[in-house]
Amino acid sequence: MNKNSKIYIAGHLGLVGGGIWRAFERHGYTNLIGRSIDELDLINQQSVEEFFAKEKPEVVVLVAAKVGGIQANNIYRGQFIYENIMIEMNVIHAAYKHGVKKLLFLGSSCIYPKLAPQPITEEALLTGPLEPTNEPYAIAKIAGIRLCDAYNRQYGTNFISAMPTNMYGPGDNYHPENSHVLPAMIRKMHLARALERGDFEELARVYRHELAVGSSQLAEVETSNFKPQTSNSDLLDWLAKSGITLTSDLCPPTSGTRNVTLACWGTGSPLREFLYSDDLAEACVFLVENGNYENMAFTDESGTVQSHINVGSSKEVTIKELAETIKAVVGFEGEIEWDASKPDGTPRKLMDSSRINALGWTAQVALKDGIAKAYDDFLTRYTK
Repeated sequence: MNKNSKIYIAGHLGLVGGGIWRAFERHGYTNLIGRSIDELDLINQQSVEEFFAKEKPEVVVLVAAKVGGIQANNIYRGQFIYENIMIEMNVIHAAYKHGVKKLLFLGSSCIYPKLAPQPITEEALLTGPLEPTNEPYAIAKIAGIRLCDAYNRQYGTNFISAMPTNMYGPGDNYHPENSHVLPAMIRKMHLARALERGDFEELARVYRHELAVGSSQLAEVETSNFKPQTSNSDLLDWLAKSGITLTSDLCPPTSGTRNVTLACWGTGSPLREFLYSDDLAEACVFLVENGNYENMAFTDESGTVQSHINVGSSKEVTIKELAETIKAVVGFEGEIEWDASKPDGTPRKLMDSSRINALGWTAQVALKDGIAKAYDDFLTRYTK
Protein backbone atom coordinates (compact mmCIF):
# COMPACT_ATOMS: atom_id res chain seq x y z
CA MET A 1 0.00 0.00 0.00
CA ASN A 2 1.27 3.48 -0.87
CA LYS A 3 2.60 5.37 2.17
CA ASN A 4 0.73 8.46 0.92
CA SER A 5 -2.65 6.69 0.71
CA LYS A 6 -5.35 8.77 2.40
CA ILE A 7 -6.36 6.83 5.53
CA TYR A 8 -9.36 7.90 7.59
CA ILE A 9 -9.28 6.67 11.19
CA ALA A 10 -12.77 7.04 12.64
CA GLY A 11 -12.32 7.41 16.39
CA HIS A 12 -8.70 8.54 16.29
CA LEU A 13 -8.85 10.37 19.64
CA GLY A 14 -9.70 7.32 21.75
CA LEU A 15 -7.57 4.62 23.36
CA VAL A 16 -7.57 2.30 20.35
CA GLY A 17 -7.84 4.89 17.59
CA GLY A 18 -5.00 6.97 19.01
CA GLY A 19 -2.77 3.92 19.13
CA ILE A 20 -3.64 3.03 15.55
CA TRP A 21 -2.87 6.57 14.39
CA ARG A 22 0.57 6.42 16.04
CA ALA A 23 1.23 2.98 14.57
CA PHE A 24 0.52 4.16 11.04
CA GLU A 25 2.88 7.08 11.62
CA ARG A 26 5.58 4.69 12.88
CA HIS A 27 5.19 2.70 9.68
CA GLY A 28 5.73 5.80 7.55
CA TYR A 29 2.18 6.69 6.48
CA THR A 30 1.88 10.42 5.91
CA ASN A 31 -1.72 11.11 4.87
CA LEU A 32 -3.85 10.31 7.91
CA ILE A 33 -7.14 12.10 8.56
CA GLY A 34 -9.41 12.14 11.59
CA ARG A 35 -12.31 14.15 12.93
CA SER A 36 -13.46 14.73 16.50
CA ILE A 37 -17.11 14.19 17.39
CA ASP A 38 -17.55 17.99 17.38
CA GLU A 39 -16.27 18.12 13.80
CA LEU A 40 -18.14 15.06 12.48
CA ASP A 41 -21.10 13.32 14.09
CA LEU A 42 -20.95 9.78 12.75
CA ILE A 43 -24.54 9.15 13.86
CA ASN A 44 -25.69 11.78 11.34
CA GLN A 45 -25.92 10.14 7.91
CA GLN A 46 -25.85 13.37 5.94
CA SER A 47 -22.72 14.59 7.73
CA VAL A 48 -20.94 11.30 7.06
CA GLU A 49 -21.98 11.38 3.40
CA GLU A 50 -20.68 14.93 2.97
CA PHE A 51 -17.40 14.05 4.68
CA PHE A 52 -16.74 11.06 2.40
CA ALA A 53 -17.73 13.02 -0.71
CA LYS A 54 -15.27 15.77 0.17
CA GLU A 55 -12.31 13.80 1.57
CA LYS A 56 -12.53 10.59 -0.53
CA PRO A 57 -10.37 8.39 1.72
CA GLU A 58 -8.79 5.31 0.14
CA VAL A 59 -8.66 3.33 3.40
CA VAL A 60 -10.96 3.50 6.43
CA VAL A 61 -10.28 2.12 9.90
CA LEU A 62 -13.57 2.18 11.81
CA VAL A 63 -12.80 2.34 15.53
CA ALA A 64 -15.39 4.89 16.66
CA ALA A 65 -17.97 3.39 19.02
CA LYS A 66 -20.02 3.94 22.15
CA VAL A 67 -18.11 1.87 24.73
CA GLY A 68 -18.04 1.12 28.45
CA GLY A 69 -17.74 -1.57 31.10
CA ILE A 70 -20.34 -4.00 32.52
CA GLN A 71 -22.27 -1.30 34.40
CA ALA A 72 -22.41 1.15 31.49
CA ASN A 73 -23.42 -1.56 29.03
CA ASN A 74 -26.20 -2.71 31.31
CA ILE A 75 -27.56 0.76 32.11
CA TYR A 76 -27.31 2.52 28.73
CA ARG A 77 -28.64 -0.36 26.65
CA GLY A 78 -30.61 1.76 24.20
CA GLN A 79 -27.74 4.15 23.58
CA PHE A 80 -25.26 1.34 23.05
CA ILE A 81 -27.27 -0.46 20.38
CA TYR A 82 -28.60 2.64 18.61
CA GLU A 83 -25.43 4.71 18.47
CA ASN A 84 -23.17 1.84 17.46
CA ILE A 85 -25.46 0.57 14.72
CA MET A 86 -25.88 4.08 13.32
CA ILE A 87 -22.12 4.71 13.28
CA GLU A 88 -21.44 1.42 11.51
CA MET A 89 -24.22 1.73 8.96
CA ASN A 90 -23.31 5.30 8.03
CA VAL A 91 -19.55 4.79 7.71
CA ILE A 92 -19.63 1.39 5.98
CA HIS A 93 -22.28 2.46 3.48
CA ALA A 94 -20.48 5.72 2.70
CA ALA A 95 -17.24 3.78 2.21
CA TYR A 96 -18.98 1.59 -0.36
CA LYS A 97 -20.63 4.54 -2.15
CA HIS A 98 -17.38 6.49 -2.44
CA GLY A 99 -15.13 3.67 -3.56
CA VAL A 100 -13.02 3.06 -0.47
CA LYS A 101 -10.45 0.40 -1.42
CA LYS A 102 -10.23 -1.21 2.02
CA LEU A 103 -12.12 -0.87 5.28
CA LEU A 104 -11.13 -2.40 8.60
CA PHE A 105 -13.97 -2.60 11.13
CA LEU A 106 -13.08 -3.05 14.81
CA GLY A 107 -15.52 -5.20 16.75
CA SER A 108 -15.20 -6.84 20.16
CA SER A 109 -14.83 -10.27 21.74
CA CYS A 110 -18.29 -9.80 23.30
CA ILE A 111 -19.84 -10.78 19.94
CA TYR A 112 -19.38 -14.42 20.90
CA PRO A 113 -21.81 -16.52 22.98
CA LYS A 114 -21.50 -16.29 26.76
CA LEU A 115 -20.66 -19.99 27.03
CA ALA A 116 -18.74 -20.41 23.78
CA PRO A 117 -16.18 -23.26 23.76
CA GLN A 118 -12.75 -22.02 24.84
CA PRO A 119 -10.58 -20.71 23.33
CA ILE A 120 -13.14 -18.93 21.16
CA THR A 121 -12.73 -19.40 17.42
CA GLU A 122 -14.25 -17.17 14.76
CA GLU A 123 -16.71 -19.94 13.90
CA ALA A 124 -18.42 -19.49 17.29
CA LEU A 125 -20.23 -16.36 16.10
CA LEU A 126 -24.06 -16.69 16.36
CA THR A 127 -23.92 -20.20 17.86
CA GLY A 128 -25.48 -19.39 21.26
CA PRO A 129 -26.92 -16.75 23.64
CA LEU A 130 -24.87 -13.64 24.36
CA GLU A 131 -23.83 -12.30 27.78
CA PRO A 132 -27.01 -10.42 28.87
CA THR A 133 -25.26 -7.40 30.39
CA ASN A 134 -23.68 -6.31 27.10
CA GLU A 135 -26.06 -7.90 24.58
CA PRO A 136 -27.08 -4.59 22.90
CA TYR A 137 -23.45 -3.63 22.26
CA ALA A 138 -22.64 -7.14 21.01
CA ILE A 139 -25.62 -7.17 18.63
CA ALA A 140 -24.51 -3.84 17.19
CA LYS A 141 -21.01 -5.16 16.58
CA ILE A 142 -22.37 -8.34 14.98
CA ALA A 143 -24.44 -6.14 12.67
CA GLY A 144 -21.26 -4.34 11.58
CA ILE A 145 -19.48 -7.62 10.83
CA ARG A 146 -22.39 -8.98 8.82
CA LEU A 147 -22.75 -5.68 6.95
CA CYS A 148 -19.12 -5.90 5.84
CA ASP A 149 -19.61 -9.49 4.71
CA ALA A 150 -22.84 -8.64 2.88
CA TYR A 151 -21.26 -5.72 1.00
CA ASN A 152 -18.26 -7.84 0.07
CA ARG A 153 -20.48 -10.52 -1.44
CA GLN A 154 -22.93 -8.20 -3.20
CA TYR A 155 -20.72 -5.29 -4.24
CA GLY A 156 -17.21 -6.78 -4.36
CA THR A 157 -15.84 -4.51 -1.62
CA ASN A 158 -12.79 -5.36 0.48
CA PHE A 159 -14.19 -4.75 3.97
CA ILE A 160 -12.68 -6.85 6.77
CA SER A 161 -13.34 -7.05 10.53
CA ALA A 162 -11.03 -7.57 13.50
CA MET A 163 -12.29 -8.73 16.90
CA PRO A 164 -9.90 -7.59 19.63
CA THR A 165 -9.92 -8.97 23.13
CA ASN A 166 -10.05 -6.69 26.21
CA MET A 167 -7.97 -3.58 25.52
CA TYR A 168 -5.96 -1.30 27.79
CA GLY A 169 -3.16 1.24 27.51
CA PRO A 170 -2.34 4.96 27.12
CA GLY A 171 -5.39 7.17 26.68
CA ASP A 172 -7.73 4.79 28.49
CA ASN A 173 -10.98 5.85 30.18
CA TYR A 174 -10.84 5.96 33.98
CA HIS A 175 -14.41 7.09 34.58
CA PRO A 176 -15.50 5.88 38.05
CA GLU A 177 -18.65 4.25 36.65
CA ASN A 178 -18.19 3.67 32.92
CA SER A 179 -14.65 2.29 32.59
CA HIS A 180 -13.52 -1.25 31.81
CA VAL A 181 -12.15 -3.53 34.51
CA LEU A 182 -8.42 -2.91 34.09
CA PRO A 183 -8.43 0.93 34.02
CA ALA A 184 -11.09 0.92 36.76
CA MET A 185 -8.74 -1.10 38.94
CA ILE A 186 -5.80 1.22 38.18
CA ARG A 187 -7.86 4.20 39.35
CA LYS A 188 -9.09 2.46 42.49
CA MET A 189 -5.66 1.10 43.42
CA HIS A 190 -4.12 4.53 42.98
CA LEU A 191 -6.71 6.12 45.26
CA ALA A 192 -6.35 3.32 47.81
CA ARG A 193 -2.57 3.75 47.80
CA ALA A 194 -2.93 7.52 48.28
CA LEU A 195 -5.24 6.93 51.26
CA GLU A 196 -2.78 4.38 52.62
CA ARG A 197 -0.06 7.06 52.55
CA GLY A 198 -2.37 9.68 54.06
CA ASP A 199 -1.94 11.76 50.90
CA PHE A 200 -5.19 13.73 51.06
CA GLU A 201 -3.74 16.34 48.73
CA GLU A 202 -3.54 13.74 45.96
CA LEU A 203 -7.02 12.46 46.78
CA ALA A 204 -8.39 16.00 46.61
CA ARG A 205 -6.69 16.54 43.25
CA VAL A 206 -8.33 13.46 41.72
CA TYR A 207 -11.63 14.38 43.34
CA ARG A 208 -11.52 17.86 41.80
CA HIS A 209 -10.63 16.39 38.44
CA GLU A 210 -13.61 14.05 38.44
CA LEU A 211 -15.96 16.72 39.79
CA ALA A 212 -14.82 19.10 37.04
CA VAL A 213 -15.62 16.71 34.21
CA GLY A 214 -18.86 15.48 35.77
CA SER A 215 -20.44 12.41 34.20
CA SER A 216 -18.70 12.77 30.83
CA GLN A 217 -15.78 10.63 29.70
CA LEU A 218 -12.75 11.68 31.73
CA ALA A 219 -10.23 13.63 29.70
CA GLU A 220 -7.37 16.01 30.33
CA VAL A 221 -8.73 19.10 32.05
CA GLU A 222 -7.07 21.95 33.89
CA THR A 223 -8.09 21.63 37.53
CA SER A 224 -5.46 23.76 39.22
CA ASN A 225 -7.91 26.68 39.55
CA PHE A 226 -10.89 24.50 40.44
CA LYS A 227 -10.66 24.08 44.22
CA PRO A 228 -13.94 23.56 46.01
CA GLN A 229 -13.65 23.21 49.77
CA THR A 230 -13.27 19.52 50.51
CA SER A 231 -12.75 18.05 53.95
CA ASN A 232 -11.00 14.76 54.65
CA SER A 233 -14.37 13.42 55.76
CA ASP A 234 -15.88 14.34 52.38
CA LEU A 235 -13.02 12.55 50.62
CA LEU A 236 -13.51 9.41 52.72
CA ASP A 237 -17.22 9.39 51.80
CA TRP A 238 -16.29 9.82 48.13
CA LEU A 239 -13.75 6.97 48.32
CA ALA A 240 -16.32 4.70 49.94
CA LYS A 241 -18.42 4.93 46.76
CA SER A 242 -15.53 3.19 44.98
CA GLY A 243 -15.24 0.57 47.72
CA ILE A 244 -12.17 2.14 49.35
CA THR A 245 -12.36 2.30 53.14
CA LEU A 246 -10.15 2.76 56.19
CA THR A 247 -10.11 -0.28 58.45
CA SER A 248 -8.25 1.51 61.26
CA ASP A 249 -6.96 4.94 62.14
CA LEU A 250 -4.63 6.30 59.49
CA CYS A 251 -1.05 5.46 60.41
CA PRO A 252 2.16 7.18 59.26
CA PRO A 253 3.24 6.05 55.80
CA THR A 254 6.47 4.64 57.22
CA SER A 255 4.66 2.31 59.59
CA GLY A 256 3.73 -0.21 56.91
CA THR A 257 0.37 -0.78 58.58
CA ARG A 258 -2.20 -2.09 56.09
CA ASN A 259 -5.23 -0.12 57.13
CA VAL A 260 -7.06 0.32 53.82
CA THR A 261 -9.49 -2.13 52.23
CA LEU A 262 -10.46 -2.11 48.57
CA ALA A 263 -13.68 -3.86 47.47
CA CYS A 264 -13.82 -5.28 43.92
CA TRP A 265 -16.84 -6.57 42.04
CA GLY A 266 -17.59 -10.28 41.79
CA THR A 267 -15.66 -13.30 42.98
CA GLY A 268 -12.44 -12.60 41.08
CA SER A 269 -12.64 -16.03 39.46
CA PRO A 270 -13.54 -15.18 35.83
CA LEU A 271 -10.71 -15.57 33.34
CA ARG A 272 -9.88 -12.71 31.00
CA GLU A 273 -7.42 -12.00 28.24
CA PHE A 274 -5.91 -8.53 27.85
CA LEU A 275 -4.15 -6.88 24.92
CA TYR A 276 -2.01 -3.74 25.14
CA SER A 277 -3.27 -1.00 22.82
CA ASP A 278 -0.01 -0.72 20.87
CA ASP A 279 -0.19 -4.44 20.11
CA LEU A 280 -3.68 -4.03 18.66
CA ALA A 281 -2.51 -0.98 16.71
CA GLU A 282 0.27 -3.00 15.13
CA ALA A 283 -2.22 -5.75 14.31
CA CYS A 284 -4.48 -3.21 12.57
CA VAL A 285 -1.64 -1.86 10.41
CA PHE A 286 -0.69 -5.46 9.63
CA LEU A 287 -4.24 -6.30 8.53
CA VAL A 288 -4.59 -3.16 6.42
CA GLU A 289 -1.32 -4.06 4.66
CA ASN A 290 -1.79 -7.82 4.43
CA GLY A 291 -5.43 -8.75 5.09
CA ASN A 292 -8.02 -9.03 2.34
CA TYR A 293 -11.49 -10.50 2.08
CA GLU A 294 -10.09 -13.19 -0.20
CA ASN A 295 -7.45 -14.47 2.24
CA MET A 296 -9.57 -14.01 5.40
CA ALA A 297 -12.99 -15.36 4.32
CA PHE A 298 -14.07 -18.75 5.65
CA THR A 299 -17.25 -20.84 5.63
CA ASP A 300 -18.60 -21.91 9.02
CA GLU A 301 -20.47 -25.12 9.82
CA SER A 302 -23.78 -23.56 8.82
CA GLY A 303 -22.44 -22.72 5.36
CA THR A 304 -22.24 -18.97 6.09
CA VAL A 305 -19.28 -17.12 4.58
CA GLN A 306 -17.60 -14.85 7.15
CA SER A 307 -14.41 -12.79 7.19
CA HIS A 308 -13.79 -11.53 10.73
CA ILE A 309 -10.57 -12.39 12.55
CA ASN A 310 -9.66 -12.55 16.24
CA VAL A 311 -6.88 -10.42 17.69
CA GLY A 312 -5.63 -11.35 21.14
CA SER A 313 -2.61 -12.03 23.31
CA SER A 314 -3.47 -15.74 23.70
CA LYS A 315 -2.82 -15.41 27.46
CA GLU A 316 -5.42 -15.26 30.22
CA VAL A 317 -5.52 -14.42 33.93
CA THR A 318 -8.21 -14.47 36.58
CA ILE A 319 -9.64 -11.10 37.59
CA LYS A 320 -8.12 -11.77 41.02
CA GLU A 321 -4.67 -12.28 39.46
CA LEU A 322 -5.16 -9.09 37.45
CA ALA A 323 -5.97 -7.19 40.65
CA GLU A 324 -2.86 -8.51 42.37
CA THR A 325 -0.70 -7.52 39.39
CA ILE A 326 -2.10 -3.98 39.35
CA LYS A 327 -1.70 -3.83 43.12
CA ALA A 328 2.00 -4.66 42.77
CA VAL A 329 2.55 -2.11 39.99
CA VAL A 330 0.76 0.69 41.88
CA GLY A 331 2.29 -0.23 45.24
CA PHE A 332 -0.93 -0.61 47.21
CA GLU A 333 -0.34 -2.72 50.34
CA GLY A 334 -3.84 -3.01 51.75
CA GLU A 335 -6.44 -5.74 51.49
CA ILE A 336 -8.65 -6.58 48.53
CA GLU A 337 -12.12 -7.91 49.32
CA TRP A 338 -14.37 -9.47 46.68
CA ASP A 339 -18.09 -8.61 46.60
CA ALA A 340 -19.77 -11.77 45.34
CA SER A 341 -23.14 -9.99 45.25
CA LYS A 342 -21.96 -8.12 42.16
CA PRO A 343 -21.98 -9.81 38.71
CA ASP A 344 -18.92 -11.59 37.37
CA GLY A 345 -19.96 -11.46 33.73
CA THR A 346 -18.80 -14.18 31.36
CA PRO A 347 -16.90 -16.89 33.31
CA ARG A 348 -14.13 -17.24 30.72
CA LYS A 349 -13.29 -15.46 27.50
CA LEU A 350 -10.10 -16.44 25.70
CA MET A 351 -9.77 -15.70 22.00
CA ASP A 352 -8.28 -18.18 19.56
CA SER A 353 -5.94 -15.92 17.57
CA SER A 354 -4.33 -18.69 15.54
CA ARG A 355 -5.62 -17.34 12.22
CA ILE A 356 -3.95 -13.94 12.55
CA ASN A 357 -0.87 -15.62 14.04
CA ALA A 358 -0.67 -17.81 10.95
CA LEU A 359 -0.77 -14.68 8.77
CA GLY A 360 2.32 -13.39 10.60
CA TRP A 361 1.24 -11.23 13.57
CA THR A 362 1.67 -11.97 17.30
CA ALA A 363 1.32 -9.81 20.44
CA GLN A 364 4.55 -8.53 21.99
CA VAL A 365 3.78 -6.68 25.27
CA ALA A 366 3.58 -8.73 28.49
CA LEU A 367 0.68 -7.90 30.82
CA LYS A 368 2.70 -6.54 33.77
CA ASP A 369 4.84 -4.40 31.44
CA GLY A 370 1.72 -3.06 29.75
CA ILE A 371 0.06 -2.26 33.08
CA ALA A 372 3.17 -0.33 34.17
CA LYS A 373 3.00 1.74 30.97
CA ALA A 374 -0.72 2.30 31.43
CA TYR A 375 -0.20 3.43 35.03
CA ASP A 376 2.52 5.87 33.94
CA ASP A 377 0.04 7.30 31.45
CA PHE A 378 -2.63 7.54 34.16
CA LEU A 379 -0.25 9.47 36.41
CA THR A 380 0.74 11.82 33.61
CA ARG A 381 -2.76 12.57 32.31
CA TYR A 382 -4.96 12.18 35.34
CA THR A 383 -3.27 13.26 38.53
CA LYS A 384 -1.38 16.43 37.62
